[in-house]
Amino acid sequence: MNTSRRALLALPLLAAPALAQGRSIRVVVPYPPGGATDVVTRKVAEGIAPILGQPVVVENKAGGSGTIGTADVARAAPDGLTLLGTDNTYAMLPYVFARLPFDHAQDLLPITVSNFAPVVLTVKAASRFTTLATLLAEARANPGRINYGTGGVGSSLHFAAEAFQQAAGVELFHIPFKGAGEATLNLLNGTVDMVMGSIPSAMANLRAGTIRALAVCGTARSAAVPEVPLFQQVGVPGFNMLNWTGLMAPKGTPAATVLRLQQAVAQALAAPGMREFLAGQGATPGGMAPTAFAALMAEEGRLWRSVAEKARITPQ
Repeated sequence: MNTSRRALLALPLLAAPALAQGRSIRVVVPYPPGGATDVVTRKVAEGIAPILGQPVVVENKAGGSGTIGTADVARAAPDGLTLLGTDNTYAMLPYVFARLPFDHAQDLLPITVSNFAPVVLTVKAASRFTTLATLLAEARANPGRINYGTGGVGSSLHFAAEAFQQAAGVELFHIPFKGAGEATLNLLNGTVDMVMGSIPSAMANLRAGTIRALAVCGTARSAAVPEVPLFQQVGVPGFNMLNWTGLMAPKGTPAATVLRLQQAVAQALAAPGMREFLAGQGATPGGMAPTAFAALMAEEGRLWRSVAEKARITPQ
């Protein structure tokens, strides 16, 4: 652990004003249960509850590519008792919706990233595509014939697949579903040919042998799936995307409260059990400062604007 990380974890949590005691913290996940964001957020909630000394309850409020649950948090009292458990889909929303039910730039404050997870391309175990090369060969010979499932237009899976197509120089057909879990079910039943997702979201099916990973993002192979080659090793060097999950708070939440929450997450992420859990999911812990999280989202906003423009995704 580097010096700055040790110094961060050493900061006393009691230095910040206490959250309202005797009340639960509600973390809204704006997606259906069971997805990677939901699973990681629940694990983080479990970890920070004893640190903060109060219950942390996760509530799923899905719909509208995450906008319904996000708007709910944006309207909540800025007291640190209602938080948003989100993912990198949040940085994509302005390029999907012409109008949002909240001010994307102002209504929510970044707290910290919970984890980072490489994106992986998966197919059904019995798929005719046994390698990425075979999939790319067919995609180039028959543009639009191969389809892919996502959790909806504007979801992180959608943007990941668009970025992949641009890097690989292929054209695929998009089939949107109501969530990442539904997209995976349709991969398993053969309705769709492929799904782009994070390693945590694919891990259970990879271990069960019901799906196969053809390539994974990163600069080094994932310890969770060491047999899976990197995109850069199998012909798509320009594609390297990491999914993240994180926490946000309503505008007006005191800076000291935001810092206390960030410190609690960083402390929870440093626990051996949490690190083992994330490693088993093919993910790495976050814990960055709110300012660093804000910078990450700004950088991603520029990236996804470019992807949307090239893919001709017009905000609706």
